[in-house]
Amino acid sequence: MSPARPKADPAKPQADAADPKAGENVARRDVRNVSDPRAMRALAHPMRIALLEALSREGPLTATRAAEILNDSPGNMSWHLQTLAKYGFVEEAGGGRGRSRPWQAVNVTYNFETAMAEGDVATAGEALEATIHEANNQRLREWWAQRRSFPVKWRRAAYSSNSITYLTAKELEQLGEAFAGLLIQYSDRHDKSKRPAGALPVHLVTYGHPLPTISPRVE
Repeated sequence: MSPARPKADPAKPQADAADPKAGENVARRDVRNVSDPRAMRALAHPMRIALLEALSREGPLTATRAAEILNDSPGNMSWHLQTLAKYGFVEEAGGGRGRSRPWQAVNVTYNFETAMAEGDVATAGEALEATIHEANNQRLREWWAQRRSFPVKWRRAAYSSNSITYLTAKELEQLGEAFAGLLIQYSDRHDKSKRPAGALPVHLVTYGHPLPTISPRVE
């Protein structure tokens, strides 16, 4: 999620491809623009971000099963699921009753409209972005702590990139759209039947933003 203009489902880190030829054979999700600060505040909770990720990785889950995965109580999971459902992030998958009802993530890509927001929307958007970025950082810390347990081929495949270049605002926008076009090729793999043998969940995060002007040092 970009700090200035998020274009991603927090649980499913793909954005809509700008290139119409990117991933031609991939079923595209609808894009939902979110500008309601109440919806942003509802999502700005670490456990709800984790819950959406679990639904993305595992498919439909009951509150009881989600509690086992996330080490929380079924009662709390039920409350989080109902809150997410209230704002359209999850829905019932059908079957079961009470805490035995399965829930699934709504299959859309979210565009959180915060780039030009002010007031309550800006405040809610900043809280949501901070929650998502902290979840991203936690995932990276977990990888560092556990990477020696992964086979060599996965340790070699993992990468990080950090660079500074000079772009116009239009070029930065185009670069973000190019990344989105690459990711859309794999967007159908939230369906377990579409995952190739040997596939693991991979966390992909990119950032692109202008740097603040360096102020002269005062001696």
